[in-house]
Amino acid sequence: MVTGPDFAALQVREVEKAARFFEEHLGLTRAPAAPPGAVVFATEPIPFAVREPLPGLDLDAIERPGAGIALWFRADDAQALHDRLAAAGVPVLRAPENGPFGRMFTFAGPEGYALTVHDG
Repeated sequence: MVTGPDFAALQVREVEKAARFFEEHLGLTRAPAAPPGAVVFATEPIPFAVREPLPGLDLDAIERPGAGIALWFRADDAQALHDRLAAAGVPVLRAPENGPFGRMFTFAGPEGYALTVHDG
């Protein structure tokens, strides 16, 4: 029996560059251990990671990685995070608005993944 999601990871071309993005812009902290080719962050309740692509995946052949998948992050203050990301030149794909889970917005993360942040 499956009880629900237990781990989330983005496959990226440059693991360290993507990891620095999440550390610098979202304030995530690396977990003490990770498998080879990946950086795992100490996120709760579900661990989040960036990792090398799985064999057979050509990220260059994909128009936008993650199309069709919604990945949401919870933040203390979505509006403040939006303002910091926008000031840093991170592309905002959907402006902040009030939604079913509080204030929310969507930005383009490493390699073009669409990521949504909410604070509700």
